[in-house]
Amino acid sequence: MRTFVHGEAVWGVVCPRRPSRMAGVAMAGFRVRALDALRMVPHPAVTLLLDFGAGSPVLDGAAGRRHLGSIVAGPGFGSGGAVWARGENVECVQVRLSPVIARAVLGVGLAELDGAVVTLDDLWGREASRVRERLAEAPSWEDRFALTEALLARQHEARAPVDPEVAWAWERIAGSRGLVRVDGLAGEAGWSRKRLWSRFRSQLGLRPKQAVKLVRFDHAVHRLVAGESAARVAADAGYADQSHLHREVMAYIGVTPTGVAGEPFLAVDDLAWPGLPLTR
Repeated sequence: MRTFVHGEAVWGVVCPRRPSRMAGVAMAGFRVRALDALRMVPHPAVTLLLDFGAGSPVLDGAAGRRHLGSIVAGPGFGSGGAVWARGENVECVQVRLSPVIARAVLGVGLAELDGAVVTLDDLWGREASRVRERLAEAPSWEDRFALTEALLARQHEARAPVDPEVAWAWERIAGSRGLVRVDGLAGEAGWSRKRLWSRFRSQLGLRPKQAVKLVRFDHAVHRLVAGESAARVAADAGYADQSHLHREVMAYIGVTPTGVAGEPFLAVDDLAWPGLPLTR
């Protein structure tokens, strides 16, 4: 376990020894004695938080304070920068799922999440409690990662995947880092615009233009955290100008591009998911 220190944040972070065998899955383990005011930053993946510690994370947001335990958050959760996580003695495996596989893994269409957060108990019932118990009893983090991967694989194999055309459209958006022209996707996929837009929204939980904006934002803020200037990021990441970047960053996270570097949620990514394309 490595220690992540960023401002007042001090967390234990563990990475699997090898990447997941499942495409579209990235995992990391966290142990946090005192989680204080962590702003949730919108992300293009679905977040699955498998909590097994003595404490329980709490989310403060527009819907009030909620004690959650294990949760699922849809793509873009936290938009506006008004959702904060807190807690003591938090231990969890965090999984980032590509929207392409998330519906099969979770057993629910992402449109039903609508960018919100739900408890795993609501989705899986008693199975969620059994998962928590097995993670708590596992002798090591590698055992927890293996257990989690096996669980995700069973869930994924039991259900139908998204349409190949929808998966292809997502990969085009993610692979281009949000620089693809949305209007041309339907023609390239061989579908009508109406059909692709409808299937994309129902299966991935986002409209294609929303997906483009979210993927572009994610790429931009990670470059800002790495120390690149807002002017350069705006020019390279597909924004009309620096003011356009400023408006979108403010809309998604509630801070300016200059303030992004102070967000632990973003800064920990290089340690928790080193070298992985987090949007795919």
